[in-house]
Amino acid sequence: MKKILCLAVAALSLAAADVALADGNVSCPAASRAERKPTAELVQLLKSKGWVVRKLQMFNGCYEVYGFDEKGRPVEAFFDPKTLARVAVQP
Repeated sequence: MKKILCLAVAALSLAAADVALADGNVSCPAASRAERKPTAELVQLLKSKGWVVRKLQMFNGCYEVYGFDEKGRPVEAFFDPKTLARVAVQP
């Protein structure tokens, strides 16, 4: 029983680490408020792809989204506010 509990804790830790690692080097080109697309448009786009958005905020000029992807995995993702394209995190 103890072994199963340890494995479950380890698996949950790895899943949480995946989300934490995403907060690395990321930045988007500067965009004025007039150039940015509305956050509601990004939320609608992600929901149409099966995502669940829990939190959305600005980080280094990007929209930062916390939630769950189409497979139900926890995700922290960054999007360009001008194009709403996903931004790759640099290691």
